[in-house]
Amino acid sequence: MLIEHRTTLLTQEDYLEILIEAFLITKKSENVASGTLKFYKDKLNLFNTYCVSQEIKQVSQIIPGTVREFLLFLKERGNNDGGIHAHFRTVRTFLRWYEREHEPEGWKNPINKVKAPKVALEPLEPAIYGDVEKMIKVCGNDMLGKRNQAMIYFLLDTGSRANEMLKVTINDVNPLTGECLIRQGKGRKPRYVFLGEKTRRSLRQYLKLRTDKHPALWIISSRDGALSYWGLVSEFKRLAVKAKVKTPSIHSFRRFWALQMLNNGKTDILSISRLGGWSDLQMLQRYAKQNKDDLKAKSSSPVDDYPT
Repeated sequence: MLIEHRTTLLTQEDYLEILIEAFLITKKSENVASGTLKFYKDKLNLFNTYCVSQEIKQVSQIIPGTVREFLLFLKERGNNDGGIHAHFRTVRTFLRWYEREHEPEGWKNPINKVKAPKVALEPLEPAIYGDVEKMIKVCGNDMLGKRNQAMIYFLLDTGSRANEMLKVTINDVNPLTGECLIRQGKGRKPRYVFLGEKTRRSLRQYLKLRTDKHPALWIISSRDGALSYWGLVSEFKRLAVKAKVKTPSIHSFRRFWALQMLNNGKTDILSISRLGGWSDLQMLQRYAKQNKDDLKAKSSSPVDDYPT
């Protein structure tokens, strides 16, 4: 049963579609990342489409039930818990922006009465190192083969997001010391990551075969320039087929890194968070959530261990 919504005179200041555009302009002026801007735009456009289908065209018509019904609508469309929560966060950000920006007299923000949907924190599977080793072995010894090998090691060794890695320039990394600057991390926050000996050696082998002067660290060729995200995905798919293993997702390398860093006992969780570019520990806890075998290896029996 549809909830009856308040009706008010339609004004430009209150018009949902116009306000969404104003919100996006604000975020663009704040220099948010293009990916974040698209994230907001896609989810708010869907929210607006839903509201129009319910004959809601003004922000003042939105009540807590509107948001709750929208979340149910997303669930019926097959969105998973994470996707539904992402839409909720976006609507919440938008409505709080409207409240601050316009200070509507007598208006009560409906989002304050809507609880965020719960998200089950299922463990995220890491890359399988044995499969990755097989991919490395079929890379080849030419420039592109050495590039692919170095990229795989780079992802395993740094936990970098794919787009962060692809934006690294030659000047950002020292192949001798392994120090590497991630200039464009998530939220435009720079940070340093560090390459191990095997990764440094692989990187040096790749750079020795480069004869171009392109500033990007990872290139297709001297003529075609920097490697794109989809180029990276395509290369990893090709290597997996050649190695006869299941294609790992690019992000699974980041999960592998987080879990290994946690398990090696050498780095505290706050440092892991800073190295990985997480703004809070909750997401890191999901990435590094240990599986049954990890817990079993670290577990002991209080009964067996008790001195008798």
